[in-house]
Parts: sequence; C-alpha cells; structure tokens
Amino acid sequence: MYAFKEESAFRQELTLLVLLTPVAFFLPISPLEKCALIASLIMVLVVELLNSSVEAAIDRISFDHHDLSKRAKDFGSAAVMLALLIAALLWITICTPIVMDW
Repeated sequence: MYAFKEESAFRQELTLLVLLTPVAFFLPISPLEKCALIASLIMVLVVELLNSSVEAAIDRISFDHHDLSKRAKDFGSAAVMLALLIAALLWITICTPIVMDW
C-alpha cells in the first residue's frame, strides 16, 4: 500500500489504531462505546488518506508555490487535526469518568 510506504503520518496513525484497538476491547464499557472508540481511530485514517490524495493531486499539477495549492494542503492538514481532536475527545470522555461528570 502506497500510503503505508510513503506517508509517515499514515504509519503513525495506523500504529495508534493497532495499539489502541485491543485497549478498547478490554475496557469495561458498552459495545457501542467500543465501536465509537475504534471508529474514531478509523476516521483519522480516512481523513489522512483524503489529505494525502489532495496533496498528491496538487503535487502532480505543479510543485510551484501557489496560494490556492497551499490553502488546499492547509485545509487537508486541518481536517486531519480535527479528526485527531475528535478521536482524543472521545477517548478521554469514554475512558475517564471524571471528564464524563463535567
């Protein structure tokens, strides 16, 4: 898979999925919460793949600096950051009873 070979961010996020999925299965939470935790990690991978595809398409067009190209790449990176934030919030909320009591 090209994403695994060429994209270090994808490898890092895949590692996160591989490490945290067993944790989700062993937590004393409902099956729906387990699904939410794992789905949030998969969502990060999906957004990362979409970001990588935007970057590849832009690089194919031109390596020259262009404001619209930079904006598209920045939006893709921001989308990945938001997906990671959603995943982190879900994990914190579900795994930490103190946070759930807020």
